[in-house]
Amino acid sequence: MRFIRKLFSPARGYVQNVQNQGAAPMQPLYGNLEENIACIKETLGNSDDIVIREFRIGPEGLLKASICYVSGLSDTQSINSFIMESLLFDIQQTDADGKIAAGDNLLHILKDSVISAGDIRDVTDFGPLFISLLSGDVILLVDGYAQGVSIRIRGWEGRSVTEPPTETVVRGPRESFTESLNTNTALIRRKIKDPRLWLENRQIGSVTRTDVAVMYIKGIANDKIVEEVRRRLDRIRIDGILESGYIEELIQDDTYTPFPTIYNSERPDVIAAELLEGKIAIVVDGTPFVLVAPALFISFFHSAEDYYQRADISTLIRILRVIGIFIALLGPSLYIAITTFHQEMLPTQLLISLAAQREGVPFPAFIEAVMMEITFEILREAGIRMPRTIGQAVSIVGTLVIGQAAVEAGIVSAAMVIVVSITAISNFVFPAVNMSISIRMLRFPLMGLAASFGIFGIIVGIMALVIHLCSLRSFGVPYMSPFAPIVVDDLKDTIFRLPRWAMFSRPRLISQKNVIREQSAPPKPLPRK
Repeated sequence: MRFIRKLFSPARGYVQNVQNQGAAPMQPLYGNLEENIACIKETLGNSDDIVIREFRIGPEGLLKASICYVSGLSDTQSINSFIMESLLFDIQQTDADGKIAAGDNLLHILKDSVISAGDIRDVTDFGPLFISLLSGDVILLVDGYAQGVSIRIRGWEGRSVTEPPTETVVRGPRESFTESLNTNTALIRRKIKDPRLWLENRQIGSVTRTDVAVMYIKGIANDKIVEEVRRRLDRIRIDGILESGYIEELIQDDTYTPFPTIYNSERPDVIAAELLEGKIAIVVDGTPFVLVAPALFISFFHSAEDYYQRADISTLIRILRVIGIFIALLGPSLYIAITTFHQEMLPTQLLISLAAQREGVPFPAFIEAVMMEITFEILREAGIRMPRTIGQAVSIVGTLVIGQAAVEAGIVSAAMVIVVSITAISNFVFPAVNMSISIRMLRFPLMGLAASFGIFGIIVGIMALVIHLCSLRSFGVPYMSPFAPIVVDDLKDTIFRLPRWAMFSRPRLISQKNVIREQSAPPKPLPRK
């Protein structure tokens, strides 16, 4: 393991030490409008989607001015209503009233009395100018001034808030995040209307300049974890961030593990619940998946609907989910071990039936299981990549036809098809898709151990798996908490979920300041009449 870390560490260090190549130079603006426009055109390669509109303003229309924006990233209607109309008509009224003199700073007057847009900022260098321009802002330049004005009027097309496709619930909200950072942060603030919900913006990626927001509740989140999140984000040196998966891979604690150590969700109610527990949300522009740190192993097996049902119903569903997890992980392995080494564990009639089915099969149970598992994985992947109109039909028909044909041809036994089918179905009980993929990966080495050493090999594999899980951490928090180390107060929301009035405290290893969530007593029954 040390050799592998040493082998791959230079590549990772190279990624972290990439210089900001391609970034706009920090050169001050010129005092001449024509020179500024020429520099913008030259730097952007005279791109056709860059709109530059020149006009005259000021006392008696003697000053030349220009606005620059990117077609498709800025709201053209708002530009005409709040900028051009104000500059061409309102400023004439201001000039007629004697509010503009020859020696006045025209930019200050434009910001204070003319332009009616909300967010207005000064730009004095070409670096911030290009970042604002390519982010959808409108740049106002005036001849004779070595500075400009950045007006935030972004209006690109975006997807509306719809039902989450991967985290569906029977009872609960039907809204999900979109690819817009502002929309996603607004959806979270809509859930948590508290002034302690703080947001920190930063840009990551020397070329893409992707907006990334860190959200946490001050006074509930652990300050050390917040500082660690800031430190890991600030040390990222890469040319582009296109999805939150880039951030997840660069800031996770342990790279050499099949288990995800950072949680993600596309549901605003899930992220709001995680924030209320003292965790930190990382919102990345351009993706509907929001990251949450730190992440616990048990969190990947919880669904949003667990907290919208009664405690007894949620507990029953979680127990069924745990059973499905063990089937998905150990189903083929136990079948291989029992049929190969431990036939005495089976009833006599079942053993005779299995022996009769395998009489014409030329392969051992391990080869059968590997062939069927690979076939099901291919069908699952093909069903995802195919067009939606035919993907589901092809996957179902392909599974039935291939399974039946394989049994009739004597390649696999009917019992193996049943075992692999139940295992594949059990994979879908995972609320988190990334944890489902991890279990699918671990199924194959456990099948190899079962084929080599029987149940003893499975036990050794599970012991190694548990030791590995207990060694993981997520931003300094033990990954297997509250099981290892055991925290009795936090066991109320793991496999079992206690009633709402009993969940009065937050996880102690995450939120160490404001631990008490509520101070309510169990409801008393009404007196009988």
